[in-house]
Amino acid sequence: MAATTTRRNPVNHPVRSLAGIAGAGSGSGFSAAEIEAGRRLFAGEWSFAGAASSRDSLPPGAGPEIAFAGRSNVGKSSLINALTGRRALARTSNSPGRTQDLIFFHGPNRLTLVDMPGYGYAEAAKTKIAAWTRLIHDYLSGRPMLARVYVLVDARHGLKPADDAILEILGKAAVSHEIVLTKCDQVSDAALAERLEAVNAAMAKRPAAFPDVLATSARNGAGIPDLRAAIARLRAERDAGPERAG
Repeated sequence: MAATTTRRNPVNHPVRSLAGIAGAGSGSGFSAAEIEAGRRLFAGEWSFAGAASSRDSLPPGAGPEIAFAGRSNVGKSSLINALTGRRALARTSNSPGRTQDLIFFHGPNRLTLVDMPGYGYAEAAKTKIAAWTRLIHDYLSGRPMLARVYVLVDARHGLKPADDAILEILGKAAVSHEIVLTKCDQVSDAALAERLEAVNAAMAKRPAAFPDVLATSARNGAGIPDLRAAIARLRAERDAGPERAG
């Protein structure tokens, strides 16, 4: 396993680089130009655009949408805040199951980020779980402007049975999706490498899944430039059209 390196962020906190670990098929293959394109894309203005609790309340699509799915408390809101460089664009909470709607954020170049309701919260009422499940299914199966869903997985725990349902829906709907490991600063290098290997092996069995896995930490910023670059690349491919997209 390649050794990790340490750099310093603007507030002098040590930030572990994940590039060495993430290099084995986990999205580290971005050029400096792509990293810069991602930085520029997310450096623009971002704002809350609205919430939807049902198919009928979904806003009209203004451009490509990037959605973030994951278990309750996996860190979706924190990751969106880290991507956009806004501390409170997406509201975070320590209470599982707090986000019950699809939350939409508009950014530059008509790009929209979508914070999806967390799933796998065992203490939620069955009626609430059914409503969340129906909302997620309706959104994923009928949103032509949806460019990709990033399924967030806590690096401390890896894939869980609760993740299978969303991955099955994504596969059946032929929606492009990719795994993003969160909270990678809270595991050792060896544990992170093992987690990446296990997730890669599991996703290799799902033909609709994007083959790479991205490792991130919203707390110290590790992996965030790569995720920005991945979204910028996808945005450019959508602009180019099917005849030019790679």
